[in-house]
Amino acid sequence: MASAAVTAAVGSLPSSSKSSSLSKTPSISPATLERTSFHKACLYSRSVSTANARKKLVAVRAQVTTEAPAKVAKVSKKNDEGVVTNKYKPKEPYLGTCLLNTKITGDDAPGETWHMVFSTEGEVPYREGQSIGVIADGIDKNGKPHKLRLYSIASSALGDFGDAKTVSLCVKRLVYTNEQGEVVKGVCSNFLCDLKPGAEVKITGPVGKEMLMPKDPNATVIMLATGTGIAPFRSFLWKMFFEKHDEYEFNGLAWLFLGVPTSSSLLYKEEFEKMKERAPDNFRVDYAVSREQANEKGEKMYIQTRMAEYAGELWELLKKDNTFVYMCGLKGMEKGIDDIMVSLAANDGIDWLSYKRDLKKAEQWNVEVY
Repeated sequence: MASAAVTAAVGSLPSSSKSSSLSKTPSISPATLERTSFHKACLYSRSVSTANARKKLVAVRAQVTTEAPAKVAKVSKKNDEGVVTNKYKPKEPYLGTCLLNTKITGDDAPGETWHMVFSTEGEVPYREGQSIGVIADGIDKNGKPHKLRLYSIASSALGDFGDAKTVSLCVKRLVYTNEQGEVVKGVCSNFLCDLKPGAEVKITGPVGKEMLMPKDPNATVIMLATGTGIAPFRSFLWKMFFEKHDEYEFNGLAWLFLGVPTSSSLLYKEEFEKMKERAPDNFRVDYAVSREQANEKGEKMYIQTRMAEYAGELWELLKKDNTFVYMCGLKGMEKGIDDIMVSLAANDGIDWLSYKRDLKKAEQWNVEVY
C-alpha cells in the first residue's frame, strides 16, 4: 500500500476569488488543504506491403530492444484482478458529496473549466486512467432521470487529499448557440460546474481499462491531451511525482503534450512546473497554444504541430517496447498525429497503420477521444 501521498503543497491554479470554494469547506482540515490549493486519409510517402512491413517492424523493434536496459516482464494492465469496474450502477449510484469546486481557467479563456473534488469515503475504488459516471439532478423532457455522463478521473487513486477517500474531475462547462439562435447548456457539465460544497452527487462506476497506467516504473509514457483530456494524465503524473509508494517508484520518462486555444486555458500548469522542478530528468512538458503560437511556417500551433518539432525523437521512442502512448481529448487530434507518424514510419520502410495495430495489441497505443 502507498504511504502518505503528497509531501509538499501544489502550486495554486488560476481562479477568481468568487469561484473558489476552499473557504467554504469547513469539513476539510487545514493540513489537508495544504496539499492541494487551487486559485483537459493518411498520406504515405511510399507504399510497402503488409507482410514486408511486419517483417521490418519486428526487425526495427528487436534491434532497439537489444540496446535497451534490462526490462521487467510485461504484465497486461487490462487483466489486473485488482481493478474494480461497475461497482455502482445507474439504478443504485453512490451518493458522494462535493468538497470543493473551483474554476481553473482565466476569466478571458474561451469557456470555463472547473476542478472539483467529491468525497467517496473509499467506497469508489479506482485506478489512474479510469472514469466515473455522474447523473445530474432533475429529470429530462420526458420526465425521466437524466442519463449518466462519463468523465475521466483527474486524481490519482489516493485522491487530491492523499487518503483514498475522494475522486476529482476536470469539467468544461458546455454552452453553445444552436441553429435557431438559442443558447443551449449541457445538462451534466453545467450541473457539475455549478455545484457548491456540501451538495450531493450521484456517482456510478468506476469504468474503463483502456487508459490504465503501465506497470513498468521504467517505461517511457507519452501523453497527448487537448483541453480536459488532461484529466487522466494528471492522475498519472500525481502518482509519478507527487506521491510515495512502497511498490511503485517512477524512474522512466513522462512526456506530456497539452493543446489548448489560449494560455489562459492551460490547465494545472503550476502543478506541472512543480513536477519539472522535482524531476527534471524524468518529466517533460510541451504546450501547444493554437491561438497564440505558430510554427516557423506560420501554421497554428496545434498539438500535432508541436509534436512535429520532435518527430524524429518521438519515432525513435516508439521503436522501443517499453514506450507507451496515451491520447485523450478531441477526436480531431487523432488524424493529425497519424499524419505525422505515417511519413516517419515510411522512412524506415514501415506501414504506420499496421505498426499502430501492433502497438495497440501490446497495449502501447491507448486512445480515448470524443
